[in-house]
Amino acid sequence: MVEEIRRVGILTGGGDAPGLNAVIRGAVLTGINCYNYEMVGIREGFDGLMNHMPLVPLDRDRVRGLHMRGGTILGAANRGSPFAQKMELPDGTTEKRDRSQEAIERLRELEIDALIVAGGDGTMGISSRLRAIGAKIVGVPKTIDNDLGETDVTFGFDTAIATATEALDKLQTTAESHHRVMVLEVMGRDAGWIALTAGVAGGADAILIPEIPFRMERVFAKIRQINEAGRRYSLVVVAEGAHPHDGEQAYYIGEAGEAAARLGGMGNFVGAEITRVLNTEVRVTVLGHLQRGGTPTPRDRWLATRFGSAAAHMVARQEWGMMVALKGNDLVSVPVERAADVKLINPNSERVQMARDLGITLGD
Repeated sequence: MVEEIRRVGILTGGGDAPGLNAVIRGAVLTGINCYNYEMVGIREGFDGLMNHMPLVPLDRDRVRGLHMRGGTILGAANRGSPFAQKMELPDGTTEKRDRSQEAIERLRELEIDALIVAGGDGTMGISSRLRAIGAKIVGVPKTIDNDLGETDVTFGFDTAIATATEALDKLQTTAESHHRVMVLEVMGRDAGWIALTAGVAGGADAILIPEIPFRMERVFAKIRQINEAGRRYSLVVVAEGAHPHDGEQAYYIGEAGEAAARLGGMGNFVGAEITRVLNTEVRVTVLGHLQRGGTPTPRDRWLATRFGSAAAHMVARQEWGMMVALKGNDLVSVPVERAADVKLINPNSERVQMARDLGITLGD
């Protein structure tokens, strides 16, 4: 049965990524121009929905110029889930409760006939579960890490690697001037797409990624080889989720009261080991959230706008529980639950072999 759709909500979940505002703009303009939908935004991800935050009216004027802005005008929350909402108890303690049915009721109260959700694997997993209990949801894949299954590329990735590559370019000039080893830590929890792509583009000598456990001896050997050849500086790129073959990923604990640890520190570990063994000057740069921020590249603006526009068309076709994805040069619809499958780098792939052919060590 085809139901009438009048009001469409947009929600951005998880961490921000360059291109999210372009998704919003693409969906709003297509929804209004092609279907005369009333478009509204939900603030702060699923938390905003559960906490009854006021809606954001989205019309042509509101989205004018959004394609060039980083971040998301709707805000985002990367730890909120209707299936595990933190509740404060009378004794001052907290517990997590399943309030997913309240989320469905809240959408009905707001008269939102369909919901476009842009997010990563966690957000897509929540969307899939909400769809199973009745929510009319269309997904848009988002992550700077480019590790979502079922789509060849995600928006935000191109901007992230441009930022990381620019950082390597700048580090090389100072490394050459002062005869130092420069270590750059980039994002990449489970997948090393940013590290590998930016590392090759930025002329790195060593690239350490989560998919290939590394041995520091191989990194030492590469730096010694470079020094013996007469070049007195080296560039090492480390994904935050990389780890030694006989060790684990490095974590740091967030603010007091947070239960979840966060990745970070592997760049400092690698830098300290190089200093200890080779007795050379090393500087470590942690790029961190600079990779998420700033103006999206034209490629990310283009892809994000395509995704947003396609999501509005999917709403019109009532493709509930489906996500827009890029396959080759074409946009397709895939089940949203498949986005939870992490797309890792194959250690035997052409792109990895190409890095090896250039003389880059992967540490194995």
